[in-house]
Amino acid sequence: MTEVTAKVSAGPETKKQKTEPLPESPDEEWPDAWFIPDKIEDPKAQNRLEPNEPASVSILKEIGIAYWKMTAGKYTYPVKAVPWDPSDAVDPRLKKLRDDRGYSYADIITIHRDHLPNYDKLIANFFEEHIHDAEEIRHIISGSGFFDIRDKKNRWVRVHVKAGDLMTLPEGLYHRFTADEDDYIHAMRLFIGQPIWTPFNRPCDEHPSRIKFVQEYIEEKKDE
Repeated sequence: MTEVTAKVSAGPETKKQKTEPLPESPDEEWPDAWFIPDKIEDPKAQNRLEPNEPASVSILKEIGIAYWKMTAGKYTYPVKAVPWDPSDAVDPRLKKLRDDRGYSYADIITIHRDHLPNYDKLIANFFEEHIHDAEEIRHIISGSGFFDIRDKKNRWVRVHVKAGDLMTLPEGLYHRFTADEDDYIHAMRLFIGQPIWTPFNRPCDEHPSRIKFVQEYIEEKKDE
């Protein structure tokens, strides 16, 4: 007699629905950006060329900048929290982006004389041209400031970030930061895993992260 083994159906498998990632904001929502001279006297001034030369969103995108517009002023955040748990986010757009991109650590700082010891020294340090060995993510909660970034032709582009802006800079991109003339910016920094806060000041063209950036964004792609 042949033994027959009956298959017991466990029912249809429950599949986790895959959702589409939060799309980047349309070009018209991106921060104002313009070219600035190589040498400037007052880092906190706008330092526009004469005549002004705007920098298009495509110039930012082609070096790996990404941008999302968050809701400004609707949600309350501490003046300082190091760390701040990103699972505490209540802004639905921020929660979606956190989950899409795997941000597991965050902190919140306020760059202002009343809240940042050694303010002038730290602002000067931020303005040294440097790279990081990981993506840099900034969500501007309130206030404003300037990110200066090198484009593909090694020209300085000044990006004026304000409340509601969330911008990412790719690993290996030469950049610097300063407050603007208001001397106030309240910002969230997001990370994948534990942050390693080591800036590598220029020149560091032989750093693996810089080499990776150049290969991905600067060198001409050869046809296969």
